[in-house]
Amino acid sequence: MSSSVEEEREKMCRGEWFYAWHPGLAKERQRAHLACRRYNKAGETNRRKDVEMWREIVNNPTPLPGPSSEIDDDVLLGNEPYIEPPFYTDYGYNIHMGEQVYMNFNCTILDSCAVHIGSRTLIGPNVSLYTAMHSVDPVMRDGLKGPEMGKEIRIGEDCWIGGNVVVLPGVTIGDGSTIGAGSVVTKSVPPYTVAAGNPARIIRSLPQPSDKGDGVTAEPKVPREDTEASK
Repeated sequence: MSSSVEEEREKMCRGEWFYAWHPGLAKERQRAHLACRRYNKAGETNRRKDVEMWREIVNNPTPLPGPSSEIDDDVLLGNEPYIEPPFYTDYGYNIHMGEQVYMNFNCTILDSCAVHIGSRTLIGPNVSLYTAMHSVDPVMRDGLKGPEMGKEIRIGEDCWIGGNVVVLPGVTIGDGSTIGAGSVVTKSVPPYTVAAGNPARIIRSLPQPSDKGDGVTAEPKVPREDTEASK
């Protein structure tokens, strides 16, 4: 293959057709897979070690603040994402999370394109976020030899993604939205809505934050069936 890994990576991240089995990209996936394996098999650890291993998965070299004799690491690192193992990803470096993101057990992110998850978003177990796409033409697909492409996924701030949800390439889920458990999200979801089903459809709108600047949000009346978005 004549193209460089840099060229194929740039095409991948731009959402263009690229060759995933370029040796350089295969090596980058192997790095992420090994980092996930260490994270998933770490056993009893502590908050600092968990964050360090997570940063290894997403290839974030930013150093953590040093330990403090006055502030426990659970508090000092409280805004870092909290990811329950096991977790699986392809590259890791295309995952971008805000503060206080929580992801429950057994989630998968296929991140050939960027995946953005906003602050304070909660994600249930067995959730899958897929940016990767193959051609529907089997001749072009050509097993492991054909090209693939992707479209980025964006999940806003303060969202709740129920267990066993699948989010497909190119989807944006707006701030404050809830996706019911077991849904397959094929199209973008506006902010402050509840959506559920396969394919997911909008069920109702949610109250938006107060415009008084005091951070107050009107208390929504949640019917019993909305609890299906539970963990």
